[in-house]
Amino acid sequence: MLNPQRSLSELPKMSAASQVERAVLEEEFNWLLKEEVHAVLKQLQDVLKEASRRFSMPTPGLESQLKQENFILGSSTMDQVKGVLTLQGDALTQADINLKVAKSSQVLHFQFREDKQWKLQQIQDARNHVNQALQLLSSRDESYHFKTGAEVNKLMDAVMLQLTRARNRLTTPASLTLPELATSGLMKMFTPPMPGDVMVNFYINLSKLCLTVYQLHVLPPNTTKNFKPAGSSVLHNPGAMFELNNNRFEVSHVHKVECVVPWLNDTLVFFTISLQLCQQLKDKISVFSSFWNYRPF
Repeated sequence: MLNPQRSLSELPKMSAASQVERAVLEEEFNWLLKEEVHAVLKQLQDVLKEASRRFSMPTPGLESQLKQENFILGSSTMDQVKGVLTLQGDALTQADINLKVAKSSQVLHFQFREDKQWKLQQIQDARNHVNQALQLLSSRDESYHFKTGAEVNKLMDAVMLQLTRARNRLTTPASLTLPELATSGLMKMFTPPMPGDVMVNFYINLSKLCLTVYQLHVLPPNTTKNFKPAGSSVLHNPGAMFELNNNRFEVSHVHKVECVVPWLNDTLVFFTISLQLCQQLKDKISVFSSFWNYRPF
């Protein structure tokens, strides 16, 4: 309904002003699609290339060989477990572990057999997700012209999905049952072989490489103890029970030691920066789409 206080001659002027505003916004949005989007994609590629490089650092002077790093495991609160782990990319190439047996002064010593190494699936998966994000970005080089904001958002969503998956692999270790741990290939890696009352597990948690050692005792067949098998968990507590090969076991002691892997911390920072860049670009697109909500941005 027309405002009776305003003359009809004023309406075309309002329309003209609106058209000018729309033209300015259109021009700014086209600049965003043509220039700024590609600038952000270049930034993202640079950051993620740095992240990818962290997963495969070469040995100085031997570019074809991945760098080997030694990490000392220990805890300020206990000395039951000590050790040195050798990490090369996504593989543990050596583990040297000393375990002081509870309730005795005996020290058990284990190390990887020379022909064995243990792949850390979390690192492998995280690296693969970073490389998939890089492939998505490289599929839209500077010559590519984005036609709509929706197209940019679709690419950002796909990149963010890969980055979130990469981060989650490093922040969320796999939950395993005690029988799964007991029958894991990891138990066959050591010399001398692990005794039947000791189990170990390696995993990544954020920027830390963790080792958990479980000491077990066999529950006698005629035990009156209420047997309740434990479910899946990253870390099982003393008292957890399980059954394997018709024998019932209970966890008597749990020892967890860890060490910080600096380059894993770097990659987590790069993931955060990259996710922020993606979200900021999506936010800019949404500002323009609010002006043209009838157009498919």
